[in-house]
Amino acid sequence: MKYIYTIVFGLIIFSSCNNQTEETSTTAVPGEDTVTIQENAQQTKYTPEMVVNKHDMTCGMPVTAGISDTCHFNGNAYGFCSAECKAEFLTKSMKSK
Repeated sequence: MKYIYTIVFGLIIFSSCNNQTEETSTTAVPGEDTVTIQENAQQTKYTPEMVVNKHDMTCGMPVTAGISDTCHFNGNAYGFCSAECKAEFLTKSMKSK
């Protein structure tokens, strides 16, 4: 009986460790570009070489100082110093269309 409990307990722990989810939300307007925002359970660290901008598009801070948030817009990856700068960029970009 202990053997069965040990196996069940091990399976529960094993299945809970592999339960990483990825959420993707897409905002689309017919005839316009699509903005995709992905949130990963295990976040990927972006480097300045992985984004197209050399400075934060909102505040002007160099991305070499650190990228804390990113977004994909018009097929390019952009790096930002903070989530607030990314939100402001997306808001301005959607209004300018």
